[in-house]
Amino acid sequence: MTTATPTVHPEIVTSFTAISTDQKLAMLWYVYKEVGKSITPAAPGASKASPEIAEGLFKQVLSMGHEEQLMVQRDIIEGKDVAVSREYGSLSDTTKLLFWYLLAQGMDRTEIIPMPEDYILENDAEQCMQQLQSLDHSEQISVLREFVSPMGNESTEV
Repeated sequence: MTTATPTVHPEIVTSFTAISTDQKLAMLWYVYKEVGKSITPAAPGASKASPEIAEGLFKQVLSMGHEEQLMVQRDIIEGKDVAVSREYGSLSDTTKLLFWYLLAQGMDRTEIIPMPEDYILENDAEQCMQQLQSLDHSEQISVLREFVSPMGNESTEV
C-alpha cells in the first residue's frame, strides 16, 4: 500500500522497546486476545504479506517442543544470531506481523507453548498495552508492525 513510513506513535514503540523480552511476548499474546482475529485480514498492506513464508517459519516452530518454541520466540525478539531469527529478520514487516499472528493462533490451540493462565503484565507493559488499545484499529496495526519490524537478526550468514 505505502512504503516505509515514520513511526506513527513513537512513544508507544519506545515503551514497547523498553519492556523485557517475556513482557513483549505476553503483550503480543494479549494484543491477539484483545484485538483478535481482525488483525491479519484488516492489516493495511496485508496483500504484501507472504503467507507461505510466514506459514513455513511457523511450521518450523510448531515442529519443536514447547520449551524450544519459547526459546526461539525469545531469540527472535532479542535478535539473536540463530537460524530462525535470521530467517525471521529477512521477512517483510507485514509477513513478520502475520508470523506472530500465526504463533498466537497456535498458542490458542496449545500447539505453541501457551501463556500461563495466571500471567500478569508488569506495569510498564500494561501501560503500553493501554496506549495501544486507545488507538483506532489501523493505527494499532501500524504500531504493531513497528513492534515486530526490528525483531530478528538480519545477518546473511548461514
